[in-house]
Amino acid sequence: MPELIIPSREAVISANLSVRRILPFRRRRMVGPFIYMDHAGPLEIPAAEASAMDVLPHPHIGLSTVTYLFSGRVTHRDSLGVEQEIRPGEVNWMTAGRGISHSERFEDPELLKGGTLEMLQTWVALPEEAEESEPEFSNYQPEQLPVFTDTGVWMRLIAGSAYGLQSAVRTHSPLFYLHVRLDKGAKFSLPGGYSERGAYIVSGSLEVSGRSYPKGQMLVFAKGDDPVLKAAEDTVLMLTGGEPLGERFIWWNFVSSRRERIEQAKNDWMSGKIQLPPSDNKEFIPLPEDRLKPGSSRTPSPEPLS
Repeated sequence: MPELIIPSREAVISANLSVRRILPFRRRRMVGPFIYMDHAGPLEIPAAEASAMDVLPHPHIGLSTVTYLFSGRVTHRDSLGVEQEIRPGEVNWMTAGRGISHSERFEDPELLKGGTLEMLQTWVALPEEAEESEPEFSNYQPEQLPVFTDTGVWMRLIAGSAYGLQSAVRTHSPLFYLHVRLDKGAKFSLPGGYSERGAYIVSGSLEVSGRSYPKGQMLVFAKGDDPVLKAAEDTVLMLTGGEPLGERFIWWNFVSSRRERIEQAKNDWMSGKIQLPPSDNKEFIPLPEDRLKPGSSRTPSPEPLS
């Protein structure tokens, strides 16, 4: 049985883009190094509204953003000068390190004609020794990612290692990230050898120890537990996990092991020390206002942006 069930909650990312947020959760901030997960779609986008979904330039520190699409296309531009369109099955892995800004725009001609979009974005917190690393970006093609098939089972290893497979994606700590499709009645087990593991149900439903779980939930399992996941219908899963990194603070788009580093990042964004993408520098998202009264000891967390 899962030790915790995390329900997805609605979160607003941009004018016309709402997502289902899974992490962080009030009872579980992280699963392994994964500190954030959003699921957008599937959305059929009215042609006139596609550009209103754009996520304008915004900053990050102390984490890697991981973008993975099921359908549609998204254009990424960042302050390193990278411009990369991501397509289904590819991985955009951007490590913010000491600071980066990027935008995500929905310029796909098919979306502009009313096409479909579905995507997952996760954030992976960095170990302390990598928090101030130089920012970098990589796009990985589907043929660089190991795929395993069996009766009723299809699996792509997006990042990390699992089941004897190793992804080409460069990571900074022990983890796994998997896209799994199960036919009705198929059974699947979680990767072993990790302290923390979760299974997010993208579509369909699962049975675990005789209990049914619908889409839109993440099932978190205790270390040493070896559950059998059975697809009650055709089901899509995203499996995440790894080794914990210790306490992390999260405020807006900033993640750090040090609270004072969050404050520095706020000042860096307001003062322009984190540059805008050179090919997308005409507009940006300003720093949100703190929602707490002066003197409060708790760090607020406005809604993150992807």
